[in-house]
Amino acid sequence: MTSRVVLITGAKGGLGSFVTQRFLATGTTVVGASRSIAAEDFPVPNFLALPVDFTKAASVDRAMGSIINRYGRLDVLVHVLGGFAGGMSVAETDDATWEQMRDLNLTSAFYVLRAAIPHLRKSGAGRIVAIGSLAAVESHSGLGAYVTFKSALVSLVRTVALENKDAGLTANVVLPGTMDTPANRKAMPKADFSKWLKPADVADLALWLADERASHITGTAIPIDAPNA
Repeated sequence: MTSRVVLITGAKGGLGSFVTQRFLATGTTVVGASRSIAAEDFPVPNFLALPVDFTKAASVDRAMGSIINRYGRLDVLVHVLGGFAGGMSVAETDDATWEQMRDLNLTSAFYVLRAAIPHLRKSGAGRIVAIGSLAAVESHSGLGAYVTFKSALVSLVRTVALENKDAGLTANVVLPGTMDTPANRKAMPKADFSKWLKPADVADLALWLADERASHITGTAIPIDAPNA
């Protein structure tokens, strides 16, 4: 994988940091993109920090242009970026929450996929790995907006997989259960953290799906959870 160029969205987040570290360890060139990110966050030669607002199409297009101008190619997209809000029934959900969940969990994915696919097709063995949520296939009350757009993300990525088989481009979605991240610990301080999924396990799965040996896996939504969950 060392000769390939990998774009990771949400690269600085609770899961994104693990994913970024996993790919950097292979020696590949990693472009880590988040709304706020700097070279000092991952101080290694094969890392490029790229601040991007993925909820804005123009920002995403500029970022993709800068990647191609610098490296001339893009081989892997790992879309980690997302957001969570819950606790309200559908009848109680306000416009701001609905729009936030839409923008973070679906619109951002659409913008980056639209910008990346033409370049991933040129790779000849491009890889798309999106991080969704196990909630996409297990609806919960009080999470209507979140579940709706995580479910739509699965449909979007599966469509991309069908549309790009001819170019050797694969697209898959990873569906993690509750992960042991600082944000989740803060939000649920009384939970049993030992029953939560380790972010490193999700990062390992993303790395495997991006490998050239995973060329036969596409259009799948893969659930992953802690063994004792």
